[in-house]
Amino acid sequence: MSLFPSSEMAYDVFGKLFTVLLADEQFVEKARRESLSVQLVHSKPDCRIFVSPEGLVLGDETPFKPAITLRMSCDTAHALWMGRLLVPAAVATGKVRIRGRIAKVLELVPTLRPAFDSYPAIAAEFGVDG
Repeated sequence: MSLFPSSEMAYDVFGKLFTVLLADEQFVEKARRESLSVQLVHSKPDCRIFVSPEGLVLGDETPFKPAITLRMSCDTAHALWMGRLLVPAAVATGKVRIRGRIAKVLELVPTLRPAFDSYPAIAAEFGVDG
């Protein structure tokens, strides 16, 4: 059973997380410089998030084709943001599938520090334990 009982909860948690990330000027500046946009396709429950320097789109609509698409379960995303699972290990074991340049994803990880720092409190706020 998933830690996320509904898509709505997944959107609430991950939507707030990426709102925090987009408030970080260093991340936005790097994403803009690299023309980086990311589509996160989570399952169990379904949750699709599009992130670019221009903002956040929750749901199936994307304003344009993303540079990178990441596919994983919501529980895998939770483990990544909690720091319990590292991106290279998740990719190597197939828990995360990437369409686009993998090197670009790994390059981006250090700029995600504000999100990693904020996620435990966000998850706790919405009652996501585990």
